[in-house]
Amino acid sequence: MQKLTLIDTHTGGEPTRVLFDMTLPKEIVTVSQRRDWLREQADWIRCSILHEPRGSESMVGAMVGPPANARNQLSVVFFNNTGYLGMCGHGLLGVIEAMRYREGWTTGSYVVETVAGDVRVVLHDDRTASFENVRSDCYRTGVSVEITNGESTRETVTGDIAYGGNWFFLTPVEQVNFAELESLTCRSLRIRDALQREGITGRDGAQIDHIELYAPLDDSASAERGGRNFVLCPGGHYDRSPCGTGTSAKLACLAAEGTLAPGEAWIQESVVGSRFVGTYQRDGDGVRATITGRAHVMAETVCIFDPEDPYRFGIAHCTATSES
Repeated sequence: MQKLTLIDTHTGGEPTRVLFDMTLPKEIVTVSQRRDWLREQADWIRCSILHEPRGSESMVGAMVGPPANARNQLSVVFFNNTGYLGMCGHGLLGVIEAMRYREGWTTGSYVVETVAGDVRVVLHDDRTASFENVRSDCYRTGVSVEITNGESTRETVTGDIAYGGNWFFLTPVEQVNFAELESLTCRSLRIRDALQREGITGRDGAQIDHIELYAPLDDSASAERGGRNFVLCPGGHYDRSPCGTGTSAKLACLAAEGTLAPGEAWIQESVVGSRFVGTYQRDGDGVRATITGRAHVMAETVCIFDPEDPYRFGIAHCTATSES
């Protein structure tokens, strides 16, 4: 029986499954080539470890491998239940904690190659980690779409479009509470559908596949600057973490507004209450965001693929294969 070895982590409540020891063809060198090989030749890996019955919609996968540049330390391909990601902030923190646990990475600086670009990571003595993300920017502000609430009530929603390693539409709401998950999810889905219906995209036609609803921190008396967010991910589930690429997109918007200074700390709190701390430095018209958070190792998992199991590659994958 074929087996795959995983390290299961979570970052602020959002799980990452880190895949080690994959043998790829020798001609596959760059992280983009690894992504393409997985997508075109071995998508069963993504489906089998993230789809039911072995996985769940909230999981992100990360395949680690050697870097193309010998001066760097690692390459990572991120993927979720619907496809492949250029970058994933909570997933990167999960990978770093898995490397600390499995490979003995110690306090210091590392460079990780992602499809979106090289990302510098610093491991701290307190087991938190910081990463300087790829360049983020606020692409458009004051973008409006019309959504339908119920059968006849229509509402205009206005927000900003920003890039933080993935594309986001960010718009305010009165509050972000865990008890309101269903309504927050429905609102986000309606916004995403409206963006697609009206042909509103990121730069060069990039699909806006993340919706970020934001509200003030609950503790209005606190001196900390920050906010709470609800992030709808491409697969239709919500991010349990504050979302690393979403926090980067938020910092890019704050920088464009002139409401947060370079180097000033911003607390980003998720809908479940977990937190990242973000700062930024200017990078041309955009920013370089640095995000600090902590991941935890939960399990060492060996996936077993029983050839007699009709759903060994995931229910969605096997169903689609049988129907085709």
